Amino acid sequence: MAIKIIRGADEAPIEPLQNRTTAVVGFGNQGAAHALNLRDSGLDVIVANHRETPNGRHAVECGFEPLTIPDAVARADLVLMALPDESQPELYDSVIAPHLRDGAVVGFMHGFNIRYGFIKPAQGVGVVMVAPKGPGTTLRKLYTEGHGLPCLLAVAQEVAVTGGGGPCTAEAIALAWANGIGCARAGIVPTSFGDETETDLFGEQAVLCGGLGALIDAAFRTLCDAGYPPELAYLECCHEVKQVADLIYERGPAGMYEAISNTAEFGAYRAGTALIDDAVRGRMADLLTQIRDGTFAAALRADHKKGSPWFERCRDAARSHPLERAGRVVRSLMPWLEGKAEQP
Repeated sequence: MAIKIIRGADEAPIEPLQNRTTAVVGFGNQGAAHALNLRDSGLDVIVANHRETPNGRHAVECGFEPLTIPDAVARADLVLMALPDESQPELYDSVIAPHLRDGAVVGFMHGFNIRYGFIKPAQGVGVVMVAPKGPGTTLRKLYTEGHGLPCLLAVAQEVAVTGGGGPCTAEAIALAWANGIGCARAGIVPTSFGDETETDLFGEQAVLCGGLGALIDAAFRTLCDAGYPPELAYLECCHEVKQVADLIYERGPAGMYEAISNTAEFGAYRAGTALIDDAVRGRMADLLTQIRDGTFAAALRADHKKGSPWFERCRDAARSHPLERAGRVVRSLMPWLEGKAEQP
């Protein structure tokens, strides 16, 4: 069934958020982009963040006066949860839920905590999601250039929204939010919290982060084990990923094949199906099962509650990987990349 794409101010009017206050809780990558774009769209935006932190200082530099979470929530008609998934439940229960106004709307940028029931908003509170399909830096950059990222939009719980802007629905608030951050310029895709969460996690794990990272690692090790210099292995198996990814991003897979050499294209057809076979697809299905039945979410929550020991061990291993040493040498040859690794 075809999905109806919502575009433009006529289909996603911004008026429901005019004369209302939006509180952005957290000023990290996504939070900063949402706060700045909404403010530049003429809306009243406040920020909740500890002032004496890098994100808090960044908020001050951007012209915001960071408030405590309870103060910001108590003033807001729309509360945006711009916090890491794993830290949201405790903060929601302790310092957000007790201060929400009746008829307020809570906005999520990812469906994780609603999908798995880690956050259970009370009746009388609207629950919506606007999930831009890209990082906050890209959301902000495109907005300032007059463009926008596509986003997914969902409503988990409706409410009669009252307040300064006149009566409206939680869905109307979500559409106005999507418009205010620039997503209506590209397209708003209606979905559900469940579908967004499950497909997003699967894409990250099977392809974008887990699958791609493991494929690069395996290829790098294969070349190094065969006696090739690590720097050459890095160039061929990691550095050039961006060039191919950019072609797929701009043209799609078929367009990418048209843009590469015949030798590369022939090799892709011959090797691709040999590497990604039924056994790999079976393991992908297992990943999806663990996402859908809550196994992955439970593992994330359990590790977080212990202080994230497994997570931190994995991070340490990634930082000390031989591929990283080779990468630093290769990137030193490209002065235009200087400093980018330190950006959020």
